[in-house]
Amino acid sequence: MGFQLENIQTSKKNQTNSADKTSFLKKEITLFGNSFSNKVKEDFYTELSVLLKAGITLKDALELIEESLKKKPQKEKLNTISKAIVSGASLSEAIIHHKEFSEYEYFSLKIGEETGTLIEVTKQLGEFFARKNEQRRNLISALTYPTIILATAVLVVAFMLSYVVPMFQDIFEQQKVELPAITKFIISCSEFLKNYGWVLLLGFVVLVGSRAFFNKKPWYKKIKDKFVLRLPFIGEFVKTVYLSQFTQAVSLLTASKVPVVNSIQLVKQMINFYPLQNALESVEQDILKGKSLSDSLKPHKLFDNKMVALVKVAEETNQNEFIFQRLNVQYNTQVQQKSKLLSTLLEPVIIMVVGLLVGVILIAMYLPMFRLSSVLG
Repeated sequence: MGFQLENIQTSKKNQTNSADKTSFLKKEITLFGNSFSNKVKEDFYTELSVLLKAGITLKDALELIEESLKKKPQKEKLNTISKAIVSGASLSEAIIHHKEFSEYEYFSLKIGEETGTLIEVTKQLGEFFARKNEQRRNLISALTYPTIILATAVLVVAFMLSYVVPMFQDIFEQQKVELPAITKFIISCSEFLKNYGWVLLLGFVVLVGSRAFFNKKPWYKKIKDKFVLRLPFIGEFVKTVYLSQFTQAVSLLTASKVPVVNSIQLVKQMINFYPLQNALESVEQDILKGKSLSDSLKPHKLFDNKMVALVKVAEETNQNEFIFQRLNVQYNTQVQQKSKLLSTLLEPVIIMVVGLLVGVILIAMYLPMFRLSSVLG
């Protein structure tokens, strides 16, 4: 059975003219207020696929999943979707007005309904969110311990500058000891922290609190994503995470028989990472001009030579789905390996930095003490 993605897009636009014009995908990752997080979506699509495969109707499947949920907002959301389906809407039409669901999910479900492969599509969506959640856990696991060490280091240095250094400063002033340059610098840092420490703390709180606002600004996202991509180790890790998501998404859409250019359009909207979005925008234009996908990917440094070569093989052998699945497995393996390596590298680096800072403060305080003892001796 064939389908026209253009008709699906037109239908969606007609149904969402009165809705917020901001892409649903840009609202996908939120800290508060999202009743359908990626973890919930993973369970939802996986369970839905199992129930549909068992021969249960869509309405009954949604009711069973609703009964298994514990949180009231999630139950209410599924109840609303169930009522829309009872009223004659399809699953894709039922989720279209809920900001928790992305365009990527809408088009995938719509394609599954058009082609009679809804069971396979829901299973693939469950696998997509499972992989995405796994990558997020790897990232958190890699950064949690180094972050704790870094926070402890900041507190230790702040304590020494706020309480230890002033004690030595009083002794030096009483004894009128000539202070070396490094000691004067540390004392200046201590006085600055005592006078303006609250300003630094307030600025940090404001910076963290304003991230949600600035994340909606294209210029901020552009600067932030480019900066992260250039960071040693971290940039390469983040790049691999997004390439893994890219290959998995293309594999899913290819399995649903979505044309290449439409797959690029959907993935571009789905993955909220400026360097990848910018590259895919150029790739889309090149494909529309008649270039192959591999030739379109080649000029962009974000896509490595291995991906370009395998995509070229996929085009020649008509094995796009298989090749992108293999690429996804490879990138996901790299994400796991690099997350462990990142954690392994960051821990000693942070410890060395902490030791260096504490050592400099101690040396700066004890140098005048040595001079004082030699004078008294």
